[in-house]
Amino acid sequence: MAESAPSPVGTAFGWAARIMAVGLTMVLPGIGGRWLDSRLGTGFCEPAGFFLGFAAGLTALVRLAGTSRFPRRPGGRPG
Repeated sequence: MAESAPSPVGTAFGWAARIMAVGLTMVLPGIGGRWLDSRLGTGFCEPAGFFLGFAAGLTALVRLAGTSRFPRRPGGRPG
């Protein structure tokens, strides 16, 4: 059976899910750090969580930007 092209709506939902996942990856560690700070009475978990979340989200965003629909040439450039 021949494969059909994905619908534009399906493609849009796929990208929306990827972008939301990157956003949650950036924010949730900071929220968890704030909760942990309130439980332990400390003040360093929230900033550390946001810093680590930002680093993880940026890494995910770079990976997401690196995925391409275009085939790569042997030199590593899209072609």
